[in-house]
Amino acid sequence: MAEEEGVKEGDKKIVHIYPLVKHSDMKEEMRHEVVELVVGMCEKFSSNYETCARMIKDTMDKKFGIYWHVVVGEGFGFEVSYETENILYLFFGGNMAIVLWKCS
Repeated sequence: MAEEEGVKEGDKKIVHIYPLVKHSDMKEEMRHEVVELVVGMCEKFSSNYETCARMIKDTMDKKFGIYWHVVVGEGFGFEVSYETENILYLFFGGNMAIVLWKCS
């Protein structure tokens, strides 16, 4: 196979341009609504993760009740306690990871 700009065929990095849900125990309807919200905020505030997380949290608090927590970033790990049916972990736009959960 031919080399393209110094990257061999087998060494190519896969970049997801769609939301890739890694883990969720939310109900299907709620998950679709939350994924749409997260994608919209991530596209709008792609250069500022802190603002993106704040806007997602504020919207979730208004729509689904208080005590939501949101982390937006790259290269982090997490272990959280959460209310059942209230966690979502997804990737968007390549390396951007978003985890949101409800814990009161």
